[in-house]
Amino acid sequence: MVTAPQTAPPATQDDPSQPVVVFDDVSIGFEGKPVLENISLTVSPGETRILLGPAGSGKSVLLKLANGLIKPDSGTITVFGERIDNMPEEQLFQLRGRIGMVFQEGALFDSLTVRDNVAYRLMEQKIPEAEVTQRVTEALRFVELEQTLEKFPSQLSGGMRRRVAIARAIVNRPDLILYDSPTGGLDPITSTTIVELVMKQRDVYRTSSLLVTHRLQDAFMLATHTFDREQNHMVPIPNEGLDSKTNFLVLHDGHLVFDGSTHDLVHSDDPFLKEYLS
Repeated sequence: MVTAPQTAPPATQDDPSQPVVVFDDVSIGFEGKPVLENISLTVSPGETRILLGPAGSGKSVLLKLANGLIKPDSGTITVFGERIDNMPEEQLFQLRGRIGMVFQEGALFDSLTVRDNVAYRLMEQKIPEAEVTQRVTEALRFVELEQTLEKFPSQLSGGMRRRVAIARAIVNRPDLILYDSPTGGLDPITSTTIVELVMKQRDVYRTSSLLVTHRLQDAFMLATHTFDREQNHMVPIPNEGLDSKTNFLVLHDGHLVFDGSTHDLVHSDDPFLKEYLS
């Protein structure tokens, strides 16, 4: 069970009527081999886009493009109303202060304590120590790990390390979170805990997110459940309902072959989608 924290990291999206992320005809390749071709998509305020597709279809590359870590060969990418495909690194660094990133396997610094891993970006921004401590504690409380402040990643289980990675992603109180396979390599029970944290960020704080996953069960759990603050855990949406702010994207061979709702995905007649979901 994931307990709701006492304080919430508020979203600060500038204009709720404007998309948070826009890809317009984006393509990229490496060493002459196309990886993503003519990708167009949007992420709206408060929306969770779940990105599916076979291994090697370009899902992680798409997240790196959304964070400005790599540049497209063509097309434009807009985040919070600003083009990032041609943005100088200094401006990108400032913009990333509004983006949380959960990397595959957590990507924690082994030589730093949990506290310093979570505080890393805050310390780079030279935020006063008292505020750093308060925000780190708040983020770790969100993932129910505030007791691990002085531990090192090697002292934690795989699931706990992944929860610390989520705490690091939300400590800046981001408007957008990018999750790269947050449950990859975890057992089903631990994966459910991580999905519940993602769901809480979606339903309690209304944070926009783009989530890559290889686990269909996690994707459909997000689509069919909601986080109940009174019960402090996720519950099925009544009457086999679906979360209207959770929608899907599917990549195949570098192309976006589906962009739409859960209902439309599961009822698609497309042969590839039917085989992928079976």
